[in-house]
Amino acid sequence: MELLNDMALFVEVAKARSFRGAAEIIGVPNSTLSRRVAHLEKTIGLRLLHRTTRRIELTEAGLIYFERCRRIVDEAKLAHEQLGEMLEQPTGLLRVSFPVEFATGYLLPIIAEFSERYPGITFDFELTERSVDPVAEPFDVVIQMGEPGTSHLIARPVARLKPFLYASPGYLALRGEPRHPDELGQHECLYWMKDNVWKLTDGKETVEAKVNGRFRLNSVALIRGLAALDKGIVILPDKVVADELKQGKLQRLLPNWSGAPMPFFAVTETRLLPAKTQRFIEFLKTKLKDDL
Repeated sequence: MELLNDMALFVEVAKARSFRGAAEIIGVPNSTLSRRVAHLEKTIGLRLLHRTTRRIELTEAGLIYFERCRRIVDEAKLAHEQLGEMLEQPTGLLRVSFPVEFATGYLLPIIAEFSERYPGITFDFELTERSVDPVAEPFDVVIQMGEPGTSHLIARPVARLKPFLYASPGYLALRGEPRHPDELGQHECLYWMKDNVWKLTDGKETVEAKVNGRFRLNSVALIRGLAALDKGIVILPDKVVADELKQGKLQRLLPNWSGAPMPFFAVTETRLLPAKTQRFIEFLKTKLKDDL
């Protein structure tokens, strides 16, 4: 990189035929230009410039070097300009892994809006509940709940969803409404596999309620659907059950109580990301900022 910078400085000096003139054009001190070109000549092992008190002239080696360097510097400038255009309107294939329910139950309208804003990007999405490693698998970014277990990955927070308790009017008519989290053990609850202890707080008191139920599931869609069919109490973020709430299929219980926030992260292999990936992560963070 230092060699390329020195080549660019040499090209400007050669064009201006003057250290002072080149310094004024590019905003670099005259002394710095002189020192860097001298360093370049020492590195190459040939004199590139004849220096006089009034102006400079290119040596034979300098003429050859100037023609080559000018093309290289022009190509580098063009590359930067093209990258700038990509930042303005990124293009290419974006490969993303999502948790199934987070994508379908929450991110769907956000993804659609992003695709409309950046028509030059095509998408390859995988929805899965398994743990995905962006190093071992060909994903630009992995959206996952919780931070990655390995320190070599880069995790950027995109959302932090607070869950609340819900049940259907039909279930409550049959079983009654709990008045305190301690009463959840007397109810049918729909929970995520082994997660049968719900940690709840009202800001003053914290309770670890052990819940029971006939259904243990690994799908938010099933949990949400069965709750709407009067099969038990659930703990889910409000945005995940927004449709059921709007339709009156579910209603909030113990409104002052909430569960532990569910953090979601955008996980990548490196901090150096192409424009398409940067824009996608930034877009998610902007849209989900109220949930951080």
